[in-house]
Amino acid sequence: MQKPVKYSTIETYFSLSPWKNFCRNSGSSNLPSTRERTLFEARGIPQQIEELEVRAKDPHIWDDQKKANVLFQKLKALKRQWEPVATLSESAETLLELTEQSEEEDAESLGAEYGKLAKQWEIVETQIYLSGEFDAGNCYLTISSGAGGTEAQDWASMLVRMYLRYCERQEWQSEVVEKTDGQEAGIKSATMYVQGEMAYGLLKCERGTHRLVRLSPFNAKNLRQTSFALVEVLPEITETDEVEIEEKDLRIDTYRSSGAGGQHVNKTDSAVRITHIPTNIVVACQNDRSQQRNRQQAMNMLRAKLLARKREEEAKEKKSLKGATRSADFGQQIRSYVLHPYQMVKDLRTDIETSDTEGVLDGDLQQFIDAELKREASQK
Repeated sequence: MQKPVKYSTIETYFSLSPWKNFCRNSGSSNLPSTRERTLFEARGIPQQIEELEVRAKDPHIWDDQKKANVLFQKLKALKRQWEPVATLSESAETLLELTEQSEEEDAESLGAEYGKLAKQWEIVETQIYLSGEFDAGNCYLTISSGAGGTEAQDWASMLVRMYLRYCERQEWQSEVVEKTDGQEAGIKSATMYVQGEMAYGLLKCERGTHRLVRLSPFNAKNLRQTSFALVEVLPEITETDEVEIEEKDLRIDTYRSSGAGGQHVNKTDSAVRITHIPTNIVVACQNDRSQQRNRQQAMNMLRAKLLARKREEEAKEKKSLKGATRSADFGQQIRSYVLHPYQMVKDLRTDIETSDTEGVLDGDLQQFIDAELKREASQK
């Protein structure tokens, strides 16, 4: 007759399990039950997958190829998020059932199995926090120099390189679609277009003001200088019913691109600048040799900015009704990079810090992004 395992030996393996609350499956469905056991299920991810799969079977889906591609991209991204969590849930369920039937001498082997699942959880955990409306899609990342003159413009160019290196680490495609150079060095502003799974979901954690402290390379006395740069991140929105853009509200200017561009880019008016007259929002794109493609890219950016503005206004109205006092604007300082008199990068939201300043400036940002995703999830 089997002897039940004492809690002091086996239960301790599971008492702190991060997935213990979502591993009790019920029913015979291919998907785990849709009780609110995980952030995925609470946000309706399984239901979204089922709905998209039904729409994908519509024989008329390819009548509009653009919409079809968007649908299948979203379905693929949601499945990539959900399936590892579902698999881990089933494995945890099996292991818990084994503990109920195990003996005292099984503690060591069950503990080893728990260790394997815990390692898998570390990989999967970040995906749980990436289930926002636009998290799975592409994005635009804009860097603008702030207070600090030439120093700030040089700092902005350092941030461009940092994010390009981060995109390389993630195996995303990235390109600078608009750039305004500084008078002496660096850049006044630059906008990157980033294509990759979860690009917006991860990079949205970088929104805010970034502060640099270092010995000035532009000062004859080599004094310590503090510089600031603003990072804004917007999702790529190819179509939405939430904002309407009328042609009469737009002023569209064309001009020649600046910088290195080969035989064609700098010799024709291929760059496009669009001004939304009612809001005075300005967007520009100059990376492509085709004016039409630059205009389409600029319209995507404008659509995203208008939607962000609308959402921000709605959020402010809700906060005023609820009596909230804390500001959540783009201008709040989120991270400090100190290169002198000591080496330290510290995230002011999560208190995550590292002395590996060289690694961070070379794109090693994941620890900061993971910590911020967890912090945001804990506040919802």
